[in-house]
Amino acid sequence: MKTRSSAWPLALLFAAMVVYASLYPFTGWRVQGVSPLAFLWAPLPQYWTGFDVASNLLGYAPLGFLLSLAMLRSDWGRWSSWLAFGVPTLLSLGVETLQNYLPMRVPSNVDFVLNSAGAAFGAVCAWALERMGMLRHWSQFRANWFEPSAHGSLVLLALWPFALLYPLSVPFGLGQVWDRLEAGLVLLLEETPFLTWVPVRLEVPDPLSPLAEAFCIALCLLSPLLMGFAEMRSLLRRALFLLMLFLAAACAAGLSAALTYGPSHAWAWVSPQATMGLVMAVLLGLAMLGLPRRLCNVVMLLTLAVSLTLLNLAPDSPYFAQSLEVWEQGRFIRFHGISQWLGWLWPFAALIFGLRAVARAPTVLELPTKIPP
Repeated sequence: MKTRSSAWPLALLFAAMVVYASLYPFTGWRVQGVSPLAFLWAPLPQYWTGFDVASNLLGYAPLGFLLSLAMLRSDWGRWSSWLAFGVPTLLSLGVETLQNYLPMRVPSNVDFVLNSAGAAFGAVCAWALERMGMLRHWSQFRANWFEPSAHGSLVLLALWPFALLYPLSVPFGLGQVWDRLEAGLVLLLEETPFLTWVPVRLEVPDPLSPLAEAFCIALCLLSPLLMGFAEMRSLLRRALFLLMLFLAAACAAGLSAALTYGPSHAWAWVSPQATMGLVMAVLLGLAMLGLPRRLCNVVMLLTLAVSLTLLNLAPDSPYFAQSLEVWEQGRFIRFHGISQWLGWLWPFAALIFGLRAVARAPTVLELPTKIPP
């Protein structure tokens, strides 16, 4: 039986991330005068690192897994695993070929083989899980925990921890884009009459006070929490989701700090403001465990609107630019842009999702009722 699967949008998003990481920084395109496929029969590279092998092997495994999972749940039959291997392989061949035209990238037959092997590994894992009945168990778990219409929200919730990996001026403060948008508009409209239309701030705004920062952190954590609450109808499951979400948030923030400053500074983000914001978010989350689905989406929209306003009215912290230099100059330079775009766009995608959810006419099952324990 065909089943609508959240693995499809996740697979498409992951494929876009792979292309971004493989072709970053997208500048300096030129023709070298060699065959685009010459790298396939070129000698093996003399220099390689364990990180390069692991990233190329494991980078395509989730894509193969997600494609195979989506096809299996959509009842594509026995061709699912072969297609889940073939599509990422063709994608890898395409991006490796395009790297011929980028001065900062070098196409490699070893990378191509590792990418294909990673895709095959992911597809085989999905096939094995299906044979063991794990996909049926997941479908039952999903039906027990979430509303039948929970698709876009699950995709956004799955992406949220990855958006937190890019260094943030305010812990968990996704969507702080105004300074970059302002600079980009000024550069784009320079020497044009439209430059005067850009609302450039003439003075540097005051930073957030400690209390305002704590309040902003709490709102940023409540947004994904309420998104999850809206898809659950059990108090116990909402309480467990609250615990899991805050654990994921702490782990993502710790990993981001470790990648930026080193493992010994994994908990450098835990400031008095962050602690106060976490406590506020936990208490408010517990108080809202019984909110009806539609009201969860309404309150989520309010938290997003207020947090985005606070974040974009405040300047970056003095140490933020320094942390970005450390992050972007390291070995994760290929991946920092992916997480950066996720961090910029996630709150706005959540806004669109919330507006659509509130505007949608409620079904009989969504009418305000007492949330069961």
